[in-house]
Amino acid sequence: MPSVFSRIIAGELPAHFVWQDDQCVAFLSIRPLQPGHSLVVPRLEVDDWLDLDPALLAHLMDVSQRLGRALQRGFGTPRVGVMIAGFEVPHVHLHLVPMRTERNLRLSEASLTTRPDELERAAETIREALAATGTL
Repeated sequence: MPSVFSRIIAGELPAHFVWQDDQCVAFLSIRPLQPGHSLVVPRLEVDDWLDLDPALLAHLMDVSQRLGRALQRGFGTPRVGVMIAGFEVPHVHLHLVPMRTERNLRLSEASLTTRPDELERAAETIREALAATGTL
């Protein structure tokens, strides 16, 4: 059975996409730790990042770095954290979180009440920052 992320990538479930290429996508987390919290997900469904082909992992990190710069610019944070946890969905995904302190990376503090309009505003902020840096 396809993972929830495979279903999002296939267009079966909605998401606020901020990046798409032939190897991966990025979209906003529906349970954000901070505004702009994005997930970078390979199109290929692989459960554990240790099983990724090194070239695909390198591409995911390149995209994460580009998005990280846009998140930092768009949300004015001093850092953007990156984390691979992997327990909540059996499909590799990198969490990118605009952060002011390390506390901003606590998954236990994810928002459960983020509205779709808040996600769309955050997605637009990221898209504008990507365009401003010439990444899109």
